[in-house]
Amino acid sequence: MTEGSTQGRRPAIALYAVTEWDTEEIVHLYREAGWWDENYDAGNIPAIILGSHRFVVAVDERTGSAVGMGRTISDGVSDAYIQDLVVLRQYRRCRIGVEIVRHLIDLCAEDGIGWIGLIAEPGSDPFYERIGFQPMIQYIPMLYK
Repeated sequence: MTEGSTQGRRPAIALYAVTEWDTEEIVHLYREAGWWDENYDAGNIPAIILGSHRFVVAVDERTGSAVGMGRTISDGVSDAYIQDLVVLRQYRRCRIGVEIVRHLIDLCAEDGIGWIGLIAEPGSDPFYERIGFQPMIQYIPMLYK
């Protein structure tokens, strides 16, 4: 079993809605997801966190380290989009991702935001459907290039 492994047990995880966090821990999570290009500027991480509607970090209470994160992008009034949900590999299948998403949904509800969307990575749709998300039939996510 590797250091930090959760094999065979449920880790004690705390969720924190934050306005700042250790940059290297967040970069590590982005790398884990395959979303970090080494040309990116890690100095932008504080602005990403602060500019998010909500930024949630999952922390292993035993180690004090971030093991997952997720955020919402929103005007704070009408719509929100969940983005950048990731959990370290050794902590997956412990419901941490579900807890992060539910916490983000609860935070949006506290702000009166009822329309919450996301773009699921290929193959991740069953995960989101179990939480209550549904495909938006006849809508096509698009990206400006």
